[in-house]
Amino acid sequence: MILLQVSSFESVAGLPEAFGYVFVFILGALVGSFLNVVIHRVPREESIAFPNSHCPKCNRPIKPYDNIPVLGWLILGGKCRACKEPISIRYPAVELLHALLWVLVFWHFGFSPFLPIGLIFVSTLVALMFIDAEHMILPNVITYPFFIFAILVRIIFPVAFGPQYFADMSYWPATALAGYPVWLVSLASGLVGALAGGGSLWLVGELWKRLRGVDAMGLGDVKMMLGFGALLGWRLSFLAIFFGAFAGAVIGSIFVARQKDKDMQTQIPFGIFLGIGSILSLLFGERLIAWYVNTFLP
Repeated sequence: MILLQVSSFESVAGLPEAFGYVFVFILGALVGSFLNVVIHRVPREESIAFPNSHCPKCNRPIKPYDNIPVLGWLILGGKCRACKEPISIRYPAVELLHALLWVLVFWHFGFSPFLPIGLIFVSTLVALMFIDAEHMILPNVITYPFFIFAILVRIIFPVAFGPQYFADMSYWPATALAGYPVWLVSLASGLVGALAGGGSLWLVGELWKRLRGVDAMGLGDVKMMLGFGALLGWRLSFLAIFFGAFAGAVIGSIFVARQKDKDMQTQIPFGIFLGIGSILSLLFGERLIAWYVNTFLP
């Protein structure tokens, strides 16, 4: 998505680049610990601020030294210190995955102005993916604010830092709006991206419902891709959906094949695969598109 890196960690902080990766990994693990709270409480409509972290079985508060990302779970042997009930492996998995994804985002964007946007992009997706995996919902309280965030980024960011951070500014509809204010061109490109992401999913779901009489696409997936599509742009949005559909088809086929009744109507949380596709598109989408065009198109 981004077209250039502005500066390295070494040039900004005066420290070796490795320190930047270590710092981002640690910070990513800490934020991942907070995301565990979001993943657990938001679907249950509980406050993410109060009360403090506690064991879901015995409600005993978790001590700060037991709440160290990944290490706390390992030291406790995956069990609550008070009641000895097992603590889901999801907690260290989220923290580790999130930390690694933040490292990848840092590797891709460097110390560019777009780095915070990329980190928020990935963090929001991690929360949505794990909520969808457990509850098969994509909460409006997350998807709606992210859509607003994406639109604000589309308006403000090009004015403050220039249009070069959005690759879709080199394609239609941006090229057709040459001469208009940069924020308006960026907004138009973002809205087309939102339609490509969320609108295309809605259209497929609506057509399938009319043809087969069953819901094929939840509105949560549509709302999710409105926001992420707005940031990705239409080319990367379609690529994200392609990645998601491919991964969903492969994993879904394996899942159905393992079932005894072979029920083809089995529901699979598609938000997980859309999240995977969106992250891949953010980090590698432009490279993949360029490779495809150079390899297969004259």
